[in-house]
Amino acid sequence: MKFALVPAAGSGSRMGTSIPKQYAMLCGEPMIRHSIETLCGFSAISRVYVVLAENDVRWKEYDWSAFGDRLVALNCGGKTRLNSVMNGLRAMDAGDDDWVLVHDAARPCIDHESLQRLIEGTENEAIGGILALPVADTLKREDGKGRIAETVPRAKLWQAQTPQMFRKGRLLDALSKAPADQTDEAGAMEALGYSPRLILGDPGNFKVTYPGDMMLAEMILKGRMGK
Repeated sequence: MKFALVPAAGSGSRMGTSIPKQYAMLCGEPMIRHSIETLCGFSAISRVYVVLAENDVRWKEYDWSAFGDRLVALNCGGKTRLNSVMNGLRAMDAGDDDWVLVHDAARPCIDHESLQRLIEGTENEAIGGILALPVADTLKREDGKGRIAETVPRAKLWQAQTPQMFRKGRLLDALSKAPADQTDEAGAMEALGYSPRLILGDPGNFKVTYPGDMMLAEMILKGRMGK
């Protein structure tokens, strides 16, 4: 079986808002709802688990009943993303061999076509894989003083996205051995010697990080809604 896990226990401090980023309003709904709607509406995913902070009080301010038992909220978030994902994996009702698609709450523009590519390109893999995009821009390494130290060749470089899809047991083992600041599930798998597959993502599936990103996300979502 396949399940989605959405860690949503962070504060989103870089957004400069007084509320956690996942609850920032986007097209009239909290940002996290857009990801949940796409994941819950994808038939290959049996259930979507959202990992909230233990003291989260905003979740219940919204009506999630439309998703029925396909959506489960878990108040077991940790201090870091890694802790939240690990706690969620342990709390969710899934077997070690089941697939888990870990997706950022701050990527509200994920679409069904990308999910389909990820599943088709990964489910027959022994390890799993992630959505990603080949790096198109010229990359510069900074010298620590605001100047260019060198140009980094972009050949064979990819920009990681989410979901990242792995079997629950193997992912939990990898995360349990990863450093506390690990924010990328694939990175934890790589540290154990695994080589996850790269599946072509979509430029619209970007991570909302700064205030200006909200305008772009709203344009993409309204375009899909035909507004």
